[in-house]
Order: sequence, then structure tokens, then C-alpha cells
Amino acid sequence: MSIVEVRGLRKAYGGRPVVDDVSFEVEEGEIFGILGPNGAGKTTAVECVEGLRVPDAGVVRVAGLEPRRERERLTGILGVQLQESELQEKLSVREALELYSAFYPEPADWRGLAERLGLVEKLGTRFGRLSGGQKQRLFIALALIGNPRVVVLDELTTGLDPRARRDTWTLIEEVRDAGVTVLLVTHFMEEAQRLCDRIAVFKRGRVAALDTPAGLIRRSAGGTVISFDPSRPLDDGDLDALPDAQSVESRNGRVTLHGTDATVNAVISLLARRQITAHQLRVSDATLDDAFLELTEDREN
Repeated sequence: MSIVEVRGLRKAYGGRPVVDDVSFEVEEGEIFGILGPNGAGKTTAVECVEGLRVPDAGVVRVAGLEPRRERERLTGILGVQLQESELQEKLSVREALELYSAFYPEPADWRGLAERLGLVEKLGTRFGRLSGGQKQRLFIALALIGNPRVVVLDELTTGLDPRARRDTWTLIEEVRDAGVTVLLVTHFMEEAQRLCDRIAVFKRGRVAALDTPAGLIRRSAGGTVISFDPSRPLDDGDLDALPDAQSVESRNGRVTLHGTDATVNAVISLLARRQITAHQLRVSDATLDDAFLELTEDREN
């Protein structure tokens, strides 16, 4: 069941389209990623979902609610961590958590969120004295404190150190496993590849691709690369005949093939049949970075 529905969304500023006929649906209980270069329309599209922007055209629904017209009802089911947020500098972490908790009839345990996000030792610290990463963790806690059905996380782990980032990823996975739908806007490919069930890649205000991380990677021309030094020469015809082999190159005795997982298995079988040893065997796969760069490449330049 789709809990977020976006159809034919359009938004322009000064006559310039920023979001141009964007459509996607987010299924209940999934982590849905939105990727794209700066200026691709990601944040504007998400702000329309949050009710912070009024679309010029199109339909936006969150749990059946229209964000602008039914904003009061929406705030009870939608949690938001904005890309840029601020609180009153003298407000302590404890006061912020208690204040936001009071806004909801059935809030989450803010103490538990503070513990999971490494904020317990900072409960008495004023907002203005927090580091950038600590502020980010606080805003994630505030987005989750209302026990939302849907949470929007914009640049989730910006400013976090590697350990805090991975702890936050684990928390978001647990949130998803509890049934919360997550809309994740990020530039961090490792984050998107680990967390997202599906990803919409934005380019120039449109959705250039929508697929699972694995599906987007499979679209990449990079594929799987196999390279090795055979103990004795291989017949070029045998290599060219391998399944899914996209290219074969032999240089200075080293063989390099571009293909798929099926090509890897076939190479190993071929070497075994020919009783050839593969020295310095390397197998590498295309990454989400490869797919992203290929999908968002400006081919006009």
C-alpha cells in the first residue's frame, strides 16, 4: 500500500521549473531514497510532501492527506528532520526533547531516543553550545519523538563521525522494522545503498530512474570487472564466448573482463577445465556511485 503518493508534481521559481512532472509512490514500511545532484529538485519535491511548499501542479498525498490543506492532521503522523534547522540557543537538549514530546498525544520515550543517539551526556547542554554533529542527532530525535507513521530525513548523517553515522543507520533500520516509513534525502551513496529499499534519482527536476539499489547498479555500464594473470595463455575465443562478457582485454599477460556474476562463475570453470592458475585474481563490482554518476551525467557538455 502506498503511504506517500506524488503524481505530476510541478514547481517553478521565476518561471524556471525546479520540479518538472515528478511522480513516485512510497510503500508503507519502506525506506525510500531520493538522490540527485545539487539543484536537481530533491529538496523542493520533499518540501511539497511536507507541506512547506505549495505545488504549482500535481497531486501530493501522505496517508491520504493533502499536506497543505490538512496540515494539522498531517503533523500527527509525519516527522521531519530538515536539511537546515535551528533552535533557540539557550534551550537545553532536555528542554527541547520535553517540549517536542508535549506536542504529541502518544510520544516516543525521549530518554530512549537520547540514549540511542548519544545525547544523554548532553541533556543539560544548551543548543548553542552543541557541535554540528550533536545538533544533527538532536534533530533526528525530534523528528522521531512523535511516533510518526512517516519520517522525512534530509541529509541524515551530515556532520556525524563514522561511529555515530553507523549507529544512526542502525537506529533508522530499527525504526523501519517497527513499521515507520522513511523518506531519505541524501548525497551519501554508502548510506543510500545500505538503507534504501528503493531509490528515485533526480536529474534536472525529473526522476531519471527509480529502482532498488541493486537494480540501479545493474544498469551501470561498469558491471563486474574480473582481472587476473593466467599461468599460461588463454584462447581469446574461449574468453569472448563467456556468458555476459561485455569486453575482454589482454595486456602484458593480464586478462581483464567486464561482465556479470555469471561471467565470474564461467571464468572460474574455464580456468579449472584448462588447469590454469589465476594469479592476482581480482573481482570488483560497480557501485551505487557508478550508477549515480552515469544516470546524472550531463551528456550535453
